[in-house]
Amino acid sequence: MNIGLLLFIPSREVENRILAAVVAAGFEITQAQARVLMRVGSDGTRLTELAEAAQVTKQTAGFLVDQLEKAGYVERVPDPTDGRARLVRVTDKAKEAVPVANAEMARIEAEWERHIGKRRMAQLREALEMLGEITDPYR
Repeated sequence: MNIGLLLFIPSREVENRILAAVVAAGFEITQAQARVLMRVGSDGTRLTELAEAAQVTKQTAGFLVDQLEKAGYVERVPDPTDGRARLVRVTDKAKEAVPVANAEMARIEAEWERHIGKRRMAQLREALEMLGEITDPYR
């Protein structure tokens, strides 16, 4: 199996489990919406930047942001650096899902550590952080 697939399978499992935990906690959100929502910066993000980061078209990002806004997870506000532009910002409702997602991530990491051992888990994290240095364009 190639390394890309070996990285993708556990990543997809993390994404699916976190979404399931968030939905089980009462938040109504889809995977596509979550992928956009998690890319909104703490000070807000322009729609074009969200589209690029989520690797979707601007139209798709706009559609998903519309859905997130209707559900109360984001709001559009004026961009203080450009009066013509707008920023997408997360709301308190969206922030309430963060502890749920973080708790599920902690459970996943604990399971993985039990499975591969503490030393290998530390090595895995270190190796992935090093790969992020050369692969993450948003770092």
